[in-house]
Amino acid sequence: MAWNEPGGNRNDNDPWGTGGRRGGNDQGPPDLDEALKKGLDKLNQLLGGKKGKSGSGGGSSNGGSGSGFGAILAILGIVFVVYVLFQSVYTVDEQERAVVLRFGEYNKTENPGLRFKVPLIDDVTKVRVTSVRTAESRGQMLTEDENLVSVDLQVQYRVDSARAFVLNVRDSPEALAFATDSALRHEVGSSSMDQVLTEGRAELAVRVEQRLQRFLEEYGTGLQIVRVNVESTQPPEAVQDAFREVQRAREDEQRVKEEAETYRNKVVPEARGRAQRMTEEAMAYKQEVISRARGETARFTEMLTVYRTAPDVTRERMYMAALEKVLSSTSKVLIDTESSNNMMYLPLDRMINRDGTSASMGTQGSGSSGSSDQDIQSLTDQVIQEIRSRQDTGIRRGR
Repeated sequence: MAWNEPGGNRNDNDPWGTGGRRGGNDQGPPDLDEALKKGLDKLNQLLGGKKGKSGSGGGSSNGGSGSGFGAILAILGIVFVVYVLFQSVYTVDEQERAVVLRFGEYNKTENPGLRFKVPLIDDVTKVRVTSVRTAESRGQMLTEDENLVSVDLQVQYRVDSARAFVLNVRDSPEALAFATDSALRHEVGSSSMDQVLTEGRAELAVRVEQRLQRFLEEYGTGLQIVRVNVESTQPPEAVQDAFREVQRAREDEQRVKEEAETYRNKVVPEARGRAQRMTEEAMAYKQEVISRARGETARFTEMLTVYRTAPDVTRERMYMAALEKVLSSTSKVLIDTESSNNMMYLPLDRMINRDGTSASMGTQGSGSSGSSDQDIQSLTDQVIQEIRSRQDTGIRRGR
């Protein structure tokens, strides 16, 4: 029969050995309350409390409950202390600044390092102040000459004041976007389409940067503009082909101008050099003529002084010098003899060619002074001999 069927010995099949009675002396299933009380007693002993007595009276039960409640309070106290210590310490990185608010009001700005705060009272906000951030703006806008252009702009900025960045503006990046759009539209609206699309892009970026920085300072955002880049400026799609044609025409114009400038830079210096050379040659000729005239004047003055002293001698010497100058460039010699009225003619060129003197002089060159002297001496001897022979012939005829 089953252990719990009525009748018979009720203690035979009782698996707990209690004979069907909960209050028996035999051991039953473990009691959770008893186990919890023992655990609290041990914890109380570890914390320095007294062990509670397990009696059947009410005092004993109250003492166990009090010891358990004290242990819980001690645990909660330890946990609270650990939490307070953990929340009191924080670290500020080298790239950050920490803005401390106490009871919601600004207190101070902490520099990098290990810092302390009052838990549940101080609120700390860390802000990166060294990193450069990027914001982009894109849109279509009207120019001064009422043309539509599309402009893509990139703004690089960083946080200059952590306090202003946290407290003055609720959303600094959004304020930056609004200020960028306003500054860009103002500057594009003050420029023509050609300036925005061509050579005025760099100047446009500078003007937008200056105006945007003024806006951010007025708003108190705590942001500092690092650089503004105009990524692209394009006309509307409907006129892009025509605009490209205009751009190509301008590029051709610029190329032709550069070629003309290159040719000018080549021709003008050459012309200036030739003009300078001609000027210097003219100045040299001028100085030469002036110097020769002065020399002739000085020579004439000296000769005049000599002529006044001895006119006949001076006149004869001048005559002989003039003849020598005239006859020095001719190859013919005319000799006037006193014995007859005939004038002798000496063809020196034929005499030189006949004797081969000219050929020898041409091959030896001007450096052969010895040969030249011999040729001159030989020619002189021939001339003297010819003169003597003609004089003798003239004398015979006179007899």
